[in-house]
Amino acid sequence: MIAGTLLRRIATRGAAVGGRLPSVNAARYFSSNATFDVEGSFETHMLDTAPETTVECSKEELLEMFELMYTMRRMEITCDNEYKARNIRGFCHLYDGQEAVATGINAAFDPEDSWITSYRCHCVALARGGSVSSVVGELFGNIDGYSRGKGGSMHFYNKANYFFGGAGIVGAQVPVGAGSAFANKYKSKPGEKMNVSVACFGDGAANQGQIWEAANMCNLWNLPMIFCIENNRYGMGTSIDRHSSIQDYYKMGNEIPGLRIDGMNVLAVKEGMRFAKEYCGSGNGPMYVEMMTYRYHGHSMSDPGTTYRNRDEIAFTRSTKDPLEFVKKCLVDAEFMTADEIKDMEKKIRKDVQKEVLKAKESPVPPHEELFKHIFATNLEPRSGGIEYPPHIRMPNYENSFWIDGKKE
Repeated sequence: MIAGTLLRRIATRGAAVGGRLPSVNAARYFSSNATFDVEGSFETHMLDTAPETTVECSKEELLEMFELMYTMRRMEITCDNEYKARNIRGFCHLYDGQEAVATGINAAFDPEDSWITSYRCHCVALARGGSVSSVVGELFGNIDGYSRGKGGSMHFYNKANYFFGGAGIVGAQVPVGAGSAFANKYKSKPGEKMNVSVACFGDGAANQGQIWEAANMCNLWNLPMIFCIENNRYGMGTSIDRHSSIQDYYKMGNEIPGLRIDGMNVLAVKEGMRFAKEYCGSGNGPMYVEMMTYRYHGHSMSDPGTTYRNRDEIAFTRSTKDPLEFVKKCLVDAEFMTADEIKDMEKKIRKDVQKEVLKAKESPVPPHEELFKHIFATNLEPRSGGIEYPPHIRMPNYENSFWIDGKKE
């Protein structure tokens, strides 16, 4: 089903225009709410409750989500073109088709909730405080890029916005995400809800041992951790039925409860992640969340994406489950915008993305001294006879060591 059913629409302000009640069309220009049916978007494992089957959304919220998702789509298409023009080199993993996942998570989360993801991270970086020019500039390797031109496609990071990056090694981000969940619990005040941590990873990483080790620790310690599998059905170029003995990834946590969400429906993602955040942040421990999604490009730019799946499959998904078409239908059905107004908005976003790309191209490459920053400690002043270390790090006790100057006593 391409879109959730519109249940009702309620105007919340601007009840009169020129002393009379507005027409349906006039009401579109005022703040209003609509309620959408997302029944059938969720499956649960070991949970007594489930997300709501209806989602209320204001015009502003829906427009904000569409603007972000369409910007993501245009940015990734631009990255594809710039890569083919050889302006982007190295690895490049595009996210188009999966925009509803990042956008829905961002809509459900508080700014202080922690987020770490895989190397398919451009759009998460954009959602978490980035701009198109900073994202694309990073891919160009320029100084004004998201990571000052030193990270490239797989390494974005924004500590100020609690985005702890994309990880270049498959599954390596998950234990780090568990560490941020531990920090969130450690810093929380008794009786108050905790900020949560989410680690996103693909179905190809889901069977890694390091993920289960992290899940075991999170469950033992009741950490506010969400293990989010973005199941785009192909681990690199191998379908899930060939690379995994279990395809119900939301059940992989064994004793950890799980939730499967329609990852092509941004409203379902928002509601499902709101539910997960509420559950985990209330001290109930971790949760496995599986997003059923789909990538339109291949695994990376070196993968045409059509050797292990046919073009008809991609075309069918685009025509029946595209996440942007879902939001556009919601906007029209709720009478928030007309189809022509949406087209005008799309044109503006395309122009804005083009301007941002030109801005990124004007940025110079980093000077050579930039390569040596953020590597070594900047403060080596002695403290108590030794090197300055953060006070919370426990250093080794060399006095108790058997080895002194390379000789065993």
